[in-house]
Amino acid sequence: MEISYHYLLMANQALLQKKLLTELTDTGLTLGQPKVLDYLKDHNGASQKDIASGCHIEAASLTSVLNRMEEKEIIERRMLNGNRRSLHIFLTETGQEFQSAVEQSFRSLEDKAFQGITQDERTQFMKTFIKIYDNMVKE
Repeated sequence: MEISYHYLLMANQALLQKKLLTELTDTGLTLGQPKVLDYLKDHNGASQKDIASGCHIEAASLTSVLNRMEEKEIIERRMLNGNRRSLHIFLTETGQEFQSAVEQSFRSLEDKAFQGITQDERTQFMKTFIKIYDNMVKE
């Protein structure tokens, strides 16, 4: 039996999420929150719309993720330039600590995933995977 691309992609995503949340048990982070923290690492102060787009999350789902993060004082919403209709999301000090833990866990899981794979193989895989991602984004 041949294993399909879509099966491997879904299985790897599920395994990554499970292992990530296990590694981050002490933080109390829930599904969706690590992805947001990872995005805010490079886009601190982003709008909710930009986060939803960057994380490929529906706006309604993101709202509930952000609400839980705000309750835990991981993020804070701020108005910029007096624009009341658009709030921007910033990491708090606690959020920055959690983001560091998420980054470390992602790095550790990537190292495990690429064990036994040469740097050339990894580079080629990433080039191909980026092409696949670009193809999917175009649709």
